[in-house]
Amino acid sequence: MALPGISRVRRQLPVSPWLFAAPGLLVISAFVLYPFVSTVVNSFTDRRTLIPGKFVGLANFRELLHDDMFWIGLRNSTLYVVGVVPLLVVLPLLLALLVQKNIPGITFFRSAFYTPVVASIVVVGLIWVWLLDDRGLVNALLETVGAGPVGFLSDQWLLLLSAMAVTVWKGLGYYMIIYLAALGNVPRELHEAAAVDGAGAVRRFLTVTVPAVRSTMVLVGALSSVAAFKVFSEVYLLAGPSGGPAGEDTTLVMLVQRTGTGLTGRVGYASAISVVVFAVTVALMLLVLRADRKEDS
Repeated sequence: MALPGISRVRRQLPVSPWLFAAPGLLVISAFVLYPFVSTVVNSFTDRRTLIPGKFVGLANFRELLHDDMFWIGLRNSTLYVVGVVPLLVVLPLLLALLVQKNIPGITFFRSAFYTPVVASIVVVGLIWVWLLDDRGLVNALLETVGAGPVGFLSDQWLLLLSAMAVTVWKGLGYYMIIYLAALGNVPRELHEAAAVDGAGAVRRFLTVTVPAVRSTMVLVGALSSVAAFKVFSEVYLLAGPSGGPAGEDTTLVMLVQRTGTGLTGRVGYASAISVVVFAVTVALMLLVLRADRKEDS
């Protein structure tokens, strides 16, 4: 016969885990699930900022197909992924190999490389604007050597490349830390055995280090792909609200912000763009994971 206290504890067990999880579930429901469901529902309506709107089916998505700014945003967001992700997969790994060595003063360099990560993106953006402006420091140095001012912030493609440089510069330290954790699990014996076989530094990197951290490279590729496709702050701060010359540097997230805000914002149409952004980011994640599974097989 079970004791009364034990039976009482058994009756309480199914409820207790939910009580502990309730605060987290409430936060996720309020700030993640509800906005997501609301965005999907609004994408099928013609809702505006002060007007509830009515159901219009796929009209917003059909309009996207004929919207030139949508295709410009999709082009720029895609180019951002192509230009940023390979650099954020390779350069932080090389940086992690550099600062992995336990030599005097290496802690200072680790902190210095990580400083841009903790810096405010607004501050970082303003610093780069001052550097790349027509009267900024970079152009002043170029003029001293007779190169003349370069329109880093006025040329369509140079502006996009400048924003990519800011993203890479700010993200190097973050992904470097991830690689440092992965490199700490690589057995030293593998490098010693490769060195005994006559493998040089480059060969040891390709045959020992890269295979050992390949799963981490996949993780970094997935995280950086999603972040690059959803880029907003860097381009917004360098190009301004208009998205550069004639709006040619507008990204999809900038288009969402521009379309769906204000007293006359088209919330339904902006929600449709947001759904497309979500679908593409999920597709990117699935492509990266599928490529990783093919390598494993």
